[in-house]
Amino acid sequence: MTENLRMRAGRREWTGLAVLILPTLLLSIDVTVLHLAVPMLSADLRPSASQLLWINDVYGFLIAGFLITMGAIGDRIGRKRLLLIGAAAFALASALAAYAPSAGMLIAARGLLGIAGATLMPSTLSLIRTMFHDPAQRTVAISLWMTGFTGGMVIGPLVGGVLLENFWWGSVFLLGVPVMAVLLVAGPVLLPEYRDPAPGRLDLISVALSLAAVISAVYGIKEVAAYGPAVVPVLAMLTGLALGTAFIRRQRRLADPLLDLELFAERRFSASLGTLMLVILVGPGVMLLTAQYMQLVAGLTPLEAGLWTLPQTAAVVLGFMVSPALAKRIRPGSVMAGGLAVAAAGVGLLMGAGGASGMAFVVAGQVLFFFGSSPLLVLGTDLVVGSAPPERAGAASALSETVQEFGGALGLAVFGTIAAAVYRARVVVPEGVPAGMGEQARDTLGGAAEVAMRLPDPAATALLTAARDAFTGSLQVAAVVGAVVVAFTAALAAVMFRALGRTPQS
Repeated sequence: MTENLRMRAGRREWTGLAVLILPTLLLSIDVTVLHLAVPMLSADLRPSASQLLWINDVYGFLIAGFLITMGAIGDRIGRKRLLLIGAAAFALASALAAYAPSAGMLIAARGLLGIAGATLMPSTLSLIRTMFHDPAQRTVAISLWMTGFTGGMVIGPLVGGVLLENFWWGSVFLLGVPVMAVLLVAGPVLLPEYRDPAPGRLDLISVALSLAAVISAVYGIKEVAAYGPAVVPVLAMLTGLALGTAFIRRQRRLADPLLDLELFAERRFSASLGTLMLVILVGPGVMLLTAQYMQLVAGLTPLEAGLWTLPQTAAVVLGFMVSPALAKRIRPGSVMAGGLAVAAAGVGLLMGAGGASGMAFVVAGQVLFFFGSSPLLVLGTDLVVGSAPPERAGAASALSETVQEFGGALGLAVFGTIAAAVYRARVVVPEGVPAGMGEQARDTLGGAAEVAMRLPDPAATALLTAARDAFTGSLQVAAVVGAVVVAFTAALAAVMFRALGRTPQS
């Protein structure tokens, strides 16, 4: 009993958790608010098309590229120290971005934000591992941490809209300054320090290999997802694969590797990463297609489509909150597998898109998918962090975040490619549409909608009907593939996690 009391977190740790949620909340807000600011900053800075792409993408590329390195550095120099250094750098880069006088300076500032952001996620998650030794409390802490991240994605457009309605575009970046100021003041008082007692030296060649491998692969995958297969992105993916292979081989030879490959020998660790990646492979890709369906097929405005995402947001938050309680009463493997079965059914419901009840099927499918996948996100992340030795928690947290970055990018590419292929195979351009316009209409549903605006009726109506039917068919095919993947993941979770006992009662 005395040992259990010693392990249990108290008021200081729970207050410290509130401080740790702040940077995750900010990072998720930062992802969404930039999209709202693009029209205003484009009018002010006049970036080229290429510069605008880099303003949007450089942040995510550098976060993904530096996660593994920052996780390892945190284990070596101290997780709290790295978190506070990253918070100060994030605040400075936020101010630079807010007052950037040119597109080039904004790209540089966004790059600094990405590097600083890469210190925050693994540091916060590994500090949760340090602060919450009791398994039941740690699961609750991770569920609250993930709820904060989800909440930021919900309130981001609202906060951004209010700021842009009253101030200039740079105000959306200044959000980072007060949030990081709170972290810098409260962090030294409330957060513990932890570092590997025998960390070894940092291998700079491994740092360069991991950075180049991840950035090359993510860049290639995202380009394929956005524009389809082409020489440059395919070469980038192959380069990333080759550099990743070289990175892994080097880690096996080093006495002090940047990434300890022995972590994968722990079944719970490797199974959790694998199942997390499979589910995240499905989520972003299928949900992007449903967003297009709502606006281009169902005819909703962006605001209306955004409001229809609130039920799925409520579902995932509810799932995060109930998962720790369920894991105390039911074996975690059963909770995750059962949740994924519900998620698979939700993806399957998307096959009902089209017709008078199409929106009902789409919304219900999204709610079931997000609610059903949330136990895996909470309990799987908990297993990744909890199964790693304390001195490797930073590297484990960073690897979890990196795998999820890869899963999301790969999912967009895979499901985008499937949907595009089905759409092009099914769309029938009516007679009388000029050849050039017909090619544009065959490319995407958005292209067909633009062409229809330049055509007289009845050709415009016929083209839109054909394009919408083809896109609905592509969503249905993607839903079949997604449902199969999630159902397979449910079976995998049932087998791989069957030996896990229930989370001890607090």
